[in-house]
Amino acid sequence: MNIPVILGLLGRLLVVYACTMSIPLILALALEEVSRMAFLLSMFLTLITGIVFAWQAKLTDMKIGVREAFATVVGAWILAALFGALPFQFADVVPTYVDAVFETVSGLTTTGASVIPEVESLPQSILLWRSLTQWLGGMGIIVLFIVLLPKTDLGTVLLFNAEVPGPTHDRVMPRIRDTAITLWKIYLIFTAVCTILLWAAGMTFLDAVNNSFATIASGGFSTKNMGIMFYDSLAIEMIISFFMIIAGANFVIFLMVWQKKNFKPLRNVELIIYLLIIFVSTLVIAASLWSNVGESPLYALRHALFQVASIMTTTGFASANFDQWPSIAKIILFLLMFIGGSAGSTSGGIKVSRILLLAKTAWAELKRGIHPRAVSGIKLDGKVIGTETLNQVGIFFFLYIVTFAGASILIAGIGLKPFDAMSAVAATLGNVGPGFGFVGPTTTFAGLNLFGKVVLTFCMLLGRLEFFTLLIIFRREFWRRQKTW
Repeated sequence: MNIPVILGLLGRLLVVYACTMSIPLILALALEEVSRMAFLLSMFLTLITGIVFAWQAKLTDMKIGVREAFATVVGAWILAALFGALPFQFADVVPTYVDAVFETVSGLTTTGASVIPEVESLPQSILLWRSLTQWLGGMGIIVLFIVLLPKTDLGTVLLFNAEVPGPTHDRVMPRIRDTAITLWKIYLIFTAVCTILLWAAGMTFLDAVNNSFATIASGGFSTKNMGIMFYDSLAIEMIISFFMIIAGANFVIFLMVWQKKNFKPLRNVELIIYLLIIFVSTLVIAASLWSNVGESPLYALRHALFQVASIMTTTGFASANFDQWPSIAKIILFLLMFIGGSAGSTSGGIKVSRILLLAKTAWAELKRGIHPRAVSGIKLDGKVIGTETLNQVGIFFFLYIVTFAGASILIAGIGLKPFDAMSAVAATLGNVGPGFGFVGPTTTFAGLNLFGKVVLTFCMLLGRLEFFTLLIIFRREFWRRQKTW
């Protein structure tokens, strides 16, 4: 393990991270908010620590191996959480540093679960920082760092693989830095267009910026206590619904459309299934609202579409109090928390591609039971999926369910009702945000005790880093001195 290399990379990441704090700092200075001192101090501490770390290694001498890549990614997310929490703590908007870390991790992992009940009383600069943490975490802080690296090599690919969600990344491996730059360009374009449309639809400019950051990152932090319900606007809901669905799709597809200048990449199996799940779920929930609650068909369809898009993409916005909806609607939304969006998106959850591969594997095993000698490979988009990838998908699913069960027991142990505890874990492990009951769309996570917040913070990190990257550093073999890796 090359510690100087890891410290050098983390140092440069912290320097970049400190620079991002200048954005809300400028706003705080312009509006003469008291939070300006909080950002100045946070930026100074982050920058100094980054410089001290970066001093440990020269960038040109950095040779990044597998262990260095994993340690750097995990270290980057932990340090981003710890230093990103400083503005909340110094601005005195949360009662404890644990709450500040919870809020920051919720932002960086694009979960959107908040411990701040009165967000409308926060300084505009703090609101912008909350949204900015989501926006940075959506595409990935490592992916941003790759863009800023002067050169790329195998180590850069390892860093990319260790952070980007999804079972495979084969199509983005060549020219990794160019790929990262293009992905960020697409991300910026979507954000800018979403901001302009929300501003035109009636939001203030700052609200439009904050909500577009949260939408494109599939984050869900809002500038209003009631969230999107505050606006009660069909135009705003439809704009956000559209961009949530965009954010939940695989950004590699948009990358290929960008590069090939045609729309053939949109004929993607995962994308089709993803959209089909949204369509069917919307119709079923709308029908339940119409028949059981007595809402008009258009009203039912409007809120069903928004909420399905929000939960499926793990954004976590709410246009209505879905905790009061019929049981069938709540069960569907609960299941959508597990499915999540597409691989390579800003969404959380298990991912549609993994669900597809699990289903195809199960079907192949059933066929093998009838025809033992039959040989049939598992394919996705015409490509045969290797046994190693299928094994990883199976292990990921196992870890997801075991973690969900274990964390649910722990959260139930602090006094929550069983379904409330399960929804809290599903919402944080899947990076969704709001759950049901105690942590429903009209409440916050502020009522949880210290232990509960720590457990759910760990769940958010596990969900965002997809288990392997975070758990692998706890293996003893990871830290052993080896001649080769």
